[in-house]
Amino acid sequence: MPDTTRPGPTPADSTVQKDTAKAGPASGKPSTPKPAPTADDIDRAFRAALSKFTGGLSPTTFVTAWADWASQLAASPGRQWELQQEAARRALDNWQFAARAIGGQPASPTEGLDGDADKRFEGELWSQYPYNLWARVFQNGAGFLKGLPRDVDGLREYHAELVNFTVTQWLDALSPTNFLATNPELAELTRTEGGDNLMRGAQHLVEDTARAMRGEGPVGVEAFEVGRSVAVTPGKVVYRNALIELLQYSPTTPDVHAEPVLIVPAWIMKYYILDLSPKNSLVKYLVDQGHTVFMVSWKNPEPGDRDFGMDDYLTLGLKAAIDAVSAITHGRKIHATGYCIGGTLLSIGSATLAREGDDRLASVTLFAAQTDFSEPGELSLFINPSQLAMLEAQMAQAGVLDSKQMGGAFQMLRPRDLIWQPMINSYLKGARDPMIDLMAWNADGTRMPYRMHTEYLYRLYLDNELSTGRFPVYGEPVRLSDVRVPMFVVGTETDHVAPWKSVYKVENLVRSDDFTFLLTSGGHNAGIVSGPVHPKRRHRVHTRRLADRHLTPDEWTKAVAPQTGSWWPVWAKWLADHSSSRVAPPSLGAPAAGYAPIEDAPGRYVRMR
Repeated sequence: MPDTTRPGPTPADSTVQKDTAKAGPASGKPSTPKPAPTADDIDRAFRAALSKFTGGLSPTTFVTAWADWASQLAASPGRQWELQQEAARRALDNWQFAARAIGGQPASPTEGLDGDADKRFEGELWSQYPYNLWARVFQNGAGFLKGLPRDVDGLREYHAELVNFTVTQWLDALSPTNFLATNPELAELTRTEGGDNLMRGAQHLVEDTARAMRGEGPVGVEAFEVGRSVAVTPGKVVYRNALIELLQYSPTTPDVHAEPVLIVPAWIMKYYILDLSPKNSLVKYLVDQGHTVFMVSWKNPEPGDRDFGMDDYLTLGLKAAIDAVSAITHGRKIHATGYCIGGTLLSIGSATLAREGDDRLASVTLFAAQTDFSEPGELSLFINPSQLAMLEAQMAQAGVLDSKQMGGAFQMLRPRDLIWQPMINSYLKGARDPMIDLMAWNADGTRMPYRMHTEYLYRLYLDNELSTGRFPVYGEPVRLSDVRVPMFVVGTETDHVAPWKSVYKVENLVRSDDFTFLLTSGGHNAGIVSGPVHPKRRHRVHTRRLADRHLTPDEWTKAVAPQTGSWWPVWAKWLADHSSSRVAPPSLGAPAAGYAPIEDAPGRYVRMR
């Protein structure tokens, strides 16, 4: 078996240390007194305690942003005058609309509001008094409040975004659509059903509360059990260490492309987003196209795994998987593929292998993966020194970052769609949204180890070390310009996690003479899980050579025409075109090389809670 030694204590070491500490006094050996807490220890404990009352958000960040806005606005009498004029204009509009509505005339609350119109108020029932007046006043108020941080000289752009974020949270919480008394559609539904919708909603609330207290997922996830209805593509676990299991999938064709495909998913999610129910399984699709597919399945970290760092994820994760795939396929070059943070790791690993003169990669494919974090999108709202200090304090105390906190951060980026609308549907309309495989997967979260997540947030998100050639691997910085293998990079149009324009930046960082960028419709997850036949999907794809002129993202979209359908067949063809020949399928595992099959896929790690 290949060496899996890593720096720092392993989970097994941690267990031994804990057991020894407990056994010390019983064996007659004097126990070591605990050192006195330092100022840093006290500060961390305070931040960790504070985070329990703030939902993990740093109040300092938002107070600073609002203070900056207030002080800059105080020094901008011209902008104050504009806001006063705007408030007066909107107040007059409210009075004029009220006069029409009270007079009994049906009036649409969105009429004449142009960019401030909210589609939620376009239904016929919203044109009746008093609902239309409430909706009109709300829309005018929302438009005014969203304009507060706009055009204030001297206000930092980041602070303006935080002010707007705060305003958006309150507006989405206070919308008339959220309350039975101010939503005519809910009132009509309640009248029609005689209140049965509210009775069902109350039952849903009780059921959801009980499930949450028991640590269970949402209703319906039971139908998507791992290994039974999702993650069912046949295969074997052919390698396991303290951080990963490596899955090799059984071939379904008499011969296969010579070069295998190794997929490195994000460890912020369970790998089976790429192996959902068979019709949505990218893994099954690739296998059926004649590819030998390997998948990394990350361990769900526990508090004892707190000291796993980025170097460990590279050594025990990517490089250990490459070693195994090379041994099993008798030295064939590898089509390496990374998704989200797994793609970021693959980028780092590719540069590391190039630095070391290791040429085992035939190509690199990235799905929604960032390498330049100078414009990381909406997640940047949670990436600042104050917020990271609070997050680090939480992780230092617990050893890991809980998946619920990460899920809460993503929900706050889209509160209307991910918080309030589901609550309205379930508790006021009394309707359950049908559970689907992607939703069930989304409820199956993972944790982040303290050391890795701290390094990732500070070095990549905050300091952007990778794109500037300063990110250290084994103590020495790596450069993406060393990556020269063919590349296929996928971005998704409505990605809130890895905005496609940020993903596209890798084109200007690597030195690949065969670089293909594909932009698909959909978001970070749904855009990738795109099925081979998907009538609602479209994509653009273009290949450039190193000598070609660099195109900005806007120039790229103008130059590349959209095409209908899924992007999966496009990538499968690209992989086939970059493979050498068809050969007999390799055996599952290689016992002689130390990679004997351990158990059936999907393995043990993906089932960890």
